[in-house]
Amino acid sequence: MELMAANDLAIVILAAGKGTRLKSSLAKVLHRAGGRPLIQHVVAACAPLKARKIVAVVGHQAEQVSAEIESGEAESVLQQPQHGTGHAMQVARRALGSAKLALVLPGDAPLIRTETLRAMLAAHRNANAAATILSAVVSDPSGYGRILRKSETAVQAIVEESQLTDEQHELNEINSSIYCFTLAKLWPALAQVKPNNKHRELYLTDAVGVLAAKNETVLAHIASDPREALGCNTRADLAEVDRIFRERKCAELMNQGVSIQLPETVLIDPDVTAGEDTVLEPAVQLLGKTRIGERCTIRTGSVLSDMVLGDDVLVEPHCVAIQSRLDDNVIIGPFARLRPGTHLKNGARAGNFVEMKKAVIGEGSKVPHLTYLGDAHVGPKTNIGAGTITCNYDGFGKHPTNIGRGVFVGSDTTIVAPVRIGDGAYVAAGSTITENVPPDGLGIARGRQVNKPRWASRKRRELAAAEHPSKHTRSRRKTKSKTKTRPKKSRR
Repeated sequence: MELMAANDLAIVILAAGKGTRLKSSLAKVLHRAGGRPLIQHVVAACAPLKARKIVAVVGHQAEQVSAEIESGEAESVLQQPQHGTGHAMQVARRALGSAKLALVLPGDAPLIRTETLRAMLAAHRNANAAATILSAVVSDPSGYGRILRKSETAVQAIVEESQLTDEQHELNEINSSIYCFTLAKLWPALAQVKPNNKHRELYLTDAVGVLAAKNETVLAHIASDPREALGCNTRADLAEVDRIFRERKCAELMNQGVSIQLPETVLIDPDVTAGEDTVLEPAVQLLGKTRIGERCTIRTGSVLSDMVLGDDVLVEPHCVAIQSRLDDNVIIGPFARLRPGTHLKNGARAGNFVEMKKAVIGEGSKVPHLTYLGDAHVGPKTNIGAGTITCNYDGFGKHPTNIGRGVFVGSDTTIVAPVRIGDGAYVAAGSTITENVPPDGLGIARGRQVNKPRWASRKRRELAAAEHPSKHTRSRRKTKSKTKTRPKKSRR
């Protein structure tokens, strides 16, 4: 029944505006909150309704806005120039086809929930209404149009704040700018709307007034959570909406068995998942489509973006990891950086101040500290000493390094790719490896040590003489005078 009913429904997202109060060159609906552009949140809320079509009316930065929504779920139509919300509906009319109902939403209402839209549509259908307004009751209605009712259920008009009488300033039921229209009723009403305002624009609120004046059924459906009516007109609005999204996501994960310490400091994007008994310490960021297994610990200050973590993974403080994979029982950090394409297999470790890019680290292998591995493949049970680097770029292209199973690479080793170090091999500390090291071999590539006895003391004397030549001349004279022979005393 629900699917059949949805076939007569079209959804219109109004996304043509610039958003001048944001003081930005970026279109309003492209600003981000809760980990996504605003318009993506609106499309995501509408998609489960299974409408026959989702149409976005675009204008300012039309190409960029269209690129954010045309992924099979929505299509766009151009409103150029922009002459108000009523004009936007007229622009979308042809794209709506034979739909009987239209759900209309602003592109900057990211907090709206699917269940709220479903309840609003049900109320509209049950009352056979011409128009239904999603409203909210708030403590501070300033900045919003007010709902003026003529009865407990019916709406008389939407009054903009600038047009409120003294008595109407007490009204605290606001217009969310989300509507459901029966299109056969909307089009004649919209045709009667005149641009009698300072901007010379056509507004949907005026069409609602026309319908009410004709005694058509106009409802106001109150949202259970008034925050869903919040728009994003200022930077402060964006910050508040983002905070609410983060609060919702933390609550969702905690309900699923994740421990979050100081959740008000943790930032989690909407597509992130985490398993039971995982612990998130303060100031953690989990971004993109990061997936975390069970019993993991992500310590303070770490940022994970589009990561995949197995079970029992420990991310020590202040790590940054992007588009990489950590299998079960892996430990990274503190202060590790994993760049895209890195994969640490079961039980591997990347320690403090280690950076990796397109590196595969085998099971149980250790890269404890102060190392860069790029375009490298390291076998299992291998130890990479401190200060090791792979020279993977020659100024023209990237080259691979292959390090086998059970290898020991000494500290401060430079591996000039392309090169291969065989299974069980040793590399002496301080070597610069430019050729393959055979399995079970020892690679040494450094100059032979030479010791020069008493060299340092002689050098210090030379330096001192160069700095104070007159002083040393007097010193030599005194030394000579003291060595002259004295006359012998006569014996008596």
